[in-house]
Amino acid sequence: MFEDKTVLTGVKPTGTPHIGNLVGAIRPAIELGNKVLDAGGRHFMFVADYHAINAEKDPVMLTQKIKEVACVYLAFGLDPNRSVFYRQSDVPEILEFTTILYAYTPKGFMNKAHAYKAFVDKNLAAQKPDDDGINMGLYTYPVLMAADILSFDTDVVPVGKDQVQHVEIARDIAGIINAHYNKELLKLPEYSLTKNAILVPGLDGRKMSKSYNNVVPIFADDAAIKKAVYTIKTDSRPLEEPKDPDSVLVYQIYQAVAAPEQVKAMAEGLQQGKLGYGHVKNMLLDAIINLVKEPREKYNYYMAHFNEVEGMLEAGRDKARPVARRTLDRLKNTVFGR
Repeated sequence: MFEDKTVLTGVKPTGTPHIGNLVGAIRPAIELGNKVLDAGGRHFMFVADYHAINAEKDPVMLTQKIKEVACVYLAFGLDPNRSVFYRQSDVPEILEFTTILYAYTPKGFMNKAHAYKAFVDKNLAAQKPDDDGINMGLYTYPVLMAADILSFDTDVVPVGKDQVQHVEIARDIAGIINAHYNKELLKLPEYSLTKNAILVPGLDGRKMSKSYNNVVPIFADDAAIKKAVYTIKTDSRPLEEPKDPDSVLVYQIYQAVAAPEQVKAMAEGLQQGKLGYGHVKNMLLDAIINLVKEPREKYNYYMAHFNEVEGMLEAGRDKARPVARRTLDRLKNTVFGR
């Protein structure tokens, strides 16, 4: 499926990740990248730092978040010797590409973008002006995203449901340009929707999210992880009462981090009234600590030796720029009749 295909994934630096990020985005992205490379394809992964400045204006916090996201992916097995791993802001060709795309992108595309519409709806609900707090970076976010994708002649972009629109807009812009010049200047990308994506509930049963303050951090120390696990919402049913595993929040989280045989054992223990909430919380705690122990050591090493990570990102930049340059030159030569 991925033979001779180019697959691209961008990761926005949003802060220290949690279990939900790990099982829903980090591991699937790395596993897919390895699958692509094993099939003879090309895998590009970038830290989307230009996208991040739409929301994060503090340079100290921004730098910290960029470091964290780069180290997270390396800690969980991203191989920069196989994947092209780079920082978006290190590839200036992407910004040139964006400028050209602006001239061919209907404003209506931006008006219908999900992130923009959601911000407008939030303003209206708060009885504020429609565009209060909306900067042009957020408004034109889909064009920069299109440049990220089209610059590398990307075949496939793996996305969640909320990101499908970005790939569709990139495809539409490329189609407009190709039609105008009556030739295939830009490759039309496809999206790959993550199948069977794991949505991990948080400590209170809602979706695990930093905004809800209901997360299990993956790189905190064991004591902090234990504290989070022990605050997971439960009810008052006694140990001996048989329980439907799917009604137990601890079990729902356990499914995302434990081996199949471990999940089966917890389910049977709950159904037979042999496991209480204290037991299952301890089982979850052990599973999480075992899962993150080695990556946490790598993460801490990379954070303490970020100069090594900088070297990896610079090597990725040197691989990415010639690819983006070729695509940009092809576009510019046509646009300016060279």
